[in-house]
Amino acid sequence: MDNPYVKSFPDVMSGKKILYVHGFGSSGQSGTVARLRELLPGATVVAPDLPVHPAEAMGLLRGICGEEKPDLVVGTSMGGMYAEMLYGFDRILVNPAFCMADDILKNNMLGKVTFLNPRADGLKEFMMTKQLMEEYREATERCFAGPVDADQGRVWGLFGLEDPVVHTFDLFAAHYANAVRFHGEHRMNDSILLHSVLPVVQWIDDRQRGRQRNIIYMCVEHTMERGGKPAPSVAKAVRFLLEWYDVYFVAAPRPNDPGYAAEVQRWLFEAVGVPSFRHVVLTNRKDLLYGDYLIDGGTGGGSASFMGTRIDFGSDTFKTWEEVVGYFGQLGGQ
Repeated sequence: MDNPYVKSFPDVMSGKKILYVHGFGSSGQSGTVARLRELLPGATVVAPDLPVHPAEAMGLLRGICGEEKPDLVVGTSMGGMYAEMLYGFDRILVNPAFCMADDILKNNMLGKVTFLNPRADGLKEFMMTKQLMEEYREATERCFAGPVDADQGRVWGLFGLEDPVVHTFDLFAAHYANAVRFHGEHRMNDSILLHSVLPVVQWIDDRQRGRQRNIIYMCVEHTMERGGKPAPSVAKAVRFLLEWYDVYFVAAPRPNDPGYAAEVQRWLFEAVGVPSFRHVVLTNRKDLLYGDYLIDGGTGGGSASFMGTRIDFGSDTFKTWEEVVGYFGQLGGQ
């Protein structure tokens, strides 16, 4: 992983169990597991070493789910493929490899495979034969065969735009609604974990607890500079605010521009990434927004009549996003 130090989030998933399902050639001793335990010290992270044969791996995982009853399953790559079939649980699939046999052929993975991380059984390598490859093909053909409709809203697919290995966004999106792209490649790193996976973990944790956070609305025009560049520190500010608040982004619609909503979403994805997913509000009536705070630099569109607390962005008190962060840091979620 990247950083020598990553802050922790002790309240997220506190007292709960997370089942982590590793990727191909990895183990439960991967750096991602260690980082999850650092980020979420209040949670118990169960991370088994998966058998090489898919049927054995699925048997192990279903047995663990029956015994441990995890509150969340996180699977990466091959582990995302397995996790999809663990129906009835909240799941996050990161770059799920739903076409394992094809990936094995395309990436010249036949022959000896050396495990990337130590395993409890001491196994250091195995042979990827054509027969074993066909076992993976049969396993992936069972994906999406369970009660997919019943699990809508409980399954998230996160897909790296720069992933050179797995390209299954469209396949996932054909079955589940929460298909989200992020800036990143195939391998998990601290940036992906912190800025793309952790926000989704927090959303799931909040839903499970029935937790209602105070809401902040941010007007989109203040997140950018002229020329379309992100305003200084805006991404940092959003990440900071997400620790305590539900953050939504507000823009005025353009009736004669049907592509404007998609344009706003693309812009916010570039500026803040995953946290903008389904958190965009298009309205000309800011006074009708139901929430606690509105960050806006103008009084038009009903902004002056917002029923909560209005943060006058650009004023002497809130000239920059750093000053906004300082203000909310003192409030600590209130």
